[in-house]
Amino acid sequence: MVHLPNVIKEKARAIKLVVFDVDGVLTDGTLTYSADGEQVKHFNVKDGVGIKLLDAYDIVTAIISAKDSAPLARRAADLGIQHFFPGTKDKWAVLSALMDELWFEPGEVCYVGDDVIDLKVMKKVGLSIAPDDAFWMVKDHADLITDAGGGRGVAREVADIILGSRMPLDEAYIKAMLPEFEDKKI
Repeated sequence: MVHLPNVIKEKARAIKLVVFDVDGVLTDGTLTYSADGEQVKHFNVKDGVGIKLLDAYDIVTAIISAKDSAPLARRAADLGIQHFFPGTKDKWAVLSALMDELWFEPGEVCYVGDDVIDLKVMKKVGLSIAPDDAFWMVKDHADLITDAGGGRGVAREVADIILGSRMPLDEAYIKAMLPEFEDKKI
């Protein structure tokens, strides 16, 4: 992990909720359709480990996506993400309601997005992160840009940033080495 500026470390230490967009963040943004019209999405197993690690340290995770699909619902279920909002047109309205429900302030929220639909949210949260291959305008407004591109370990990198702001990463990964960690799907 690259050395982070102190201001980013401070923001990361305050995070209690990490919200991920999907297409372009948890996937590379490619839409694939089978011969019978079913949508296929490719997710990175490294991201699953990152999301599970956040959960293991009591950092809440959520997915807010403008799109909805069976593969996305399956991935959210496999990862045990309780706060799953597919087909969302106003991401800020959904996130505001979730923050109210969980009693979180904007400064305690990290949002990871890659396109203009994410900008409204990214401008209002404590830590905004964009993948390396995000739309240029989003990268201009992000607090941090990951080394990874969408679908290539962005969530894992975000988990490393947040957990690394609180403890040495080799300590954080001890939980990932426990047999019960693998009981959860990644």
